[in-house]
Amino acid sequence: MKENKFEDKMEELESIVKELENGEMNLDESLLKFEEGMKLSKECNKILSDAEKKVTILLEKDGELEEEDFNIN
Repeated sequence: MKENKFEDKMEELESIVKELENGEMNLDESLLKFEEGMKLSKECNKILSDAEKKVTILLEKDGELEEEDFNIN
């Protein structure tokens, strides 16, 4: 099975948040959605953490790590 991209996971998480905010689910359904959202949140955090590690590795120069601000601009 193909692993979802970060953006897909975030979109799914946003959908879950909207469902929970809607308030039309019963408690059991809400808890299941909350659990699903927490799992997605952890997966997104891992993806971001891994990306940050890759950026850190790419910034390594002369055998020593040089931390630099990462600007998207």
